[in-house]
Amino acid sequence: MTGLTTHVLDTALGKPAEGMRIQLMLMKGEEGELIKTVFTNSDGRVDGGPILAGDDFKVGVYKLLFHAGDYLKGQGIELSDPPFLDVIPIRFGISDIAAHYHVPLLLSPYGYSTYRGS
Repeated sequence: MTGLTTHVLDTALGKPAEGMRIQLMLMKGEEGELIKTVFTNSDGRVDGGPILAGDDFKVGVYKLLFHAGDYLKGQGIELSDPPFLDVIPIRFGISDIAAHYHVPLLLSPYGYSTYRGS
């Protein structure tokens, strides 16, 4: 499989992060162009296959914006004002359109991690 996928796990609650809004931007220098807005399903993934695939899957610099603050508030987690984590940007490059790029997010109210998954 080729394309771009993501997966969000709520490590504080020990479950997939359902209902999180994620925006995908194509970066042009420091400016970004919004390409797509998606939401995670009950498995913490995006329905409908890869976020980017086919002719839309191109070499370039991208940014995923994970709307963690809204998600955490929706889980009933009491957050500081402003929250420590709100919108989490992950900027990454796609250099091989014959490959699969998986950018997962492991989330808690006070920390996160990511990596290039498979």
